[in-house]
Amino acid sequence: VSAENASRIKKQNEKKISVVIGNPPYNAKQENYNFQNANRGYKEIDKRIKDTFIKHGKAQNQIVVYDMYTRFYRWAMDRLDENGIIAMITNRSFIDGRAFDGFRKIAASEFNHIYIVDLGGDVRANPKLSGTKNNVFGIQTGVAIMFLVKKDNLYEAQTKKAFKELKRDFTIVEEPVIEYRNKKYYSVERTRINYVRRPEMDTIEDKLTWLGESKIETINFEIVSPDKAHNWINQSENDWEKLLPLIDKESKSGRDECSIFKLFSRGVETTRDEWVYDYNMHLLKEKMKYFVTTYNKSVKASEKNMTIKWSSSLEAHFQSKTSAKYEDLLLKKSLYRPYIKLFHYVEKLFNHRLTQNHFDIFGRALDGNNIIIGVSGIGATKPFQSLSSDNVMGLDTLEKTQCLPIYRYNSTGERIDNITDWGLQQFASNYEDKKITKENIFHYTYAVLHHPAYRKKYELNLKREFPRIPLYDNFWQWAKWGEELIKLHIGYENAEPFTLGRKETDTKPEPKAKLKAIKESGTIILDENTELYGIPKEAWDYKLGNRSALEWILDQYKEKKPSDPTIAEKFNTYKFAEYKEQVIDLLKRVCTVSMETMKVVKSMPE
Repeated sequence: VSAENASRIKKQNEKKISVVIGNPPYNAKQENYNFQNANRGYKEIDKRIKDTFIKHGKAQNQIVVYDMYTRFYRWAMDRLDENGIIAMITNRSFIDGRAFDGFRKIAASEFNHIYIVDLGGDVRANPKLSGTKNNVFGIQTGVAIMFLVKKDNLYEAQTKKAFKELKRDFTIVEEPVIEYRNKKYYSVERTRINYVRRPEMDTIEDKLTWLGESKIETINFEIVSPDKAHNWINQSENDWEKLLPLIDKESKSGRDECSIFKLFSRGVETTRDEWVYDYNMHLLKEKMKYFVTTYNKSVKASEKNMTIKWSSSLEAHFQSKTSAKYEDLLLKKSLYRPYIKLFHYVEKLFNHRLTQNHFDIFGRALDGNNIIIGVSGIGATKPFQSLSSDNVMGLDTLEKTQCLPIYRYNSTGERIDNITDWGLQQFASNYEDKKITKENIFHYTYAVLHHPAYRKKYELNLKREFPRIPLYDNFWQWAKWGEELIKLHIGYENAEPFTLGRKETDTKPEPKAKLKAIKESGTIILDENTELYGIPKEAWDYKLGNRSALEWILDQYKEKKPSDPTIAEKFNTYKFAEYKEQVIDLLKRVCTVSMETMKVVKSMPE
């Protein structure tokens, strides 16, 4: 930086800024180490985000709060003069994203007026949308415009003091604005939040036309009053806070847990599923031997070979010259998707987030005896879902999977209870029954998480927070339901096959795979030759997210071109025909599981 440039920057930084306008990028999760363009860090701004947005929020996935657009907001908020306006076009996640509760709290405390134009268009959050025709920028991420207005004269210290002492001689103009001695002030330190949303199904043209024709003073904004959790929209008023928490994220060493479960964990995040998972154990061996060899050569040459998939964690191992060794013992079974088990290579180097928590749940070799309740995580866009398993789960087994084990393994390898004494005490005291065990509580919890009325009442809460559990009447009935469901869902491979009809045409020697469900007729078309029929309507009703259990099987066994170019070139040998009879058997068994699950769920009180 030249002396002249340094002087210019200094003068610029000393100037007052009253307006900041921008359309910053939004790519919090960008982490493409194969193309060397991961987000860079901004030390000072990131510290400000940590001290404000993070400190005053409950974000579990904090990385999204460091999105580039929130960095721009934090910089602009700090740089703005005492009176000024920030106007940004950004990702709309700040409006209702669970991770942005601290952002919303700070924005409402630092500004007097907030105007939000929610243009929607988030394809991932709305299954009704497809493609990019409903997004103003022709992208898949939702978009919003926000104006933040700061008017310092409203909060003059002497005025606030005067209104505390003087409780008369002023006129309410429009709450919360009051008039005193011909000057307008806010009667309380409260920000006025104005919100308007365009119809989600509007096209690009509809939204752009509306933007071009509308003046801000003529827009019919809704006045928003944030709730206690700093939600601006989609607020829920219920007894959520009174329910028993399943986990205590604030628990510290030496402090008694105030939750039902002590240990919990996200599912395993690999960032390279196509490499470390496979239906075929022998093919997985080939892939991982290639990966290990290529990675070790990269370490030795101090140059990354781009035919394998890199990530930040593998990059760190590469920089520290950590080599790897292929081992058959690392081949385990994992629950990859609902009712889909795959062979999984569980080397920590090659699984981006395979943490100590996973070893605490399933032991040092990840093959310990345990049962976990998986639930969809905070910020999930699909309907709440829960599934039990006695295998390791992936992060995407459910949406943003969180795992709650009944047991955990300590440092000596001993299996101990994961249900807390505090949790046991709450149940024993509420039901006045000392016969209740921690296993009973585990079963009770699983049943409640499947209760349709519970999911409906707390729908919004379950998207924003970790589940809490009500104490329903008739504990033992709920525990029985939960035990039945766990046996069904864990033992699905041994369930009695449901009787389905099978129609064969035998017209083509190498039939093209279809794996298509026709719910109306209770039919599944497997390929050009084979069709299953007689699937009851109730079987489709057992859903995990937006898909039924049966549809998950069909989706996962389809023939798809791998997205990884090396996998596509060297290891793309999957053919549905080789698994056809196995899939038919699985569909029959999961049909039984679906029917029995719905039988239990429908017996629960409305």
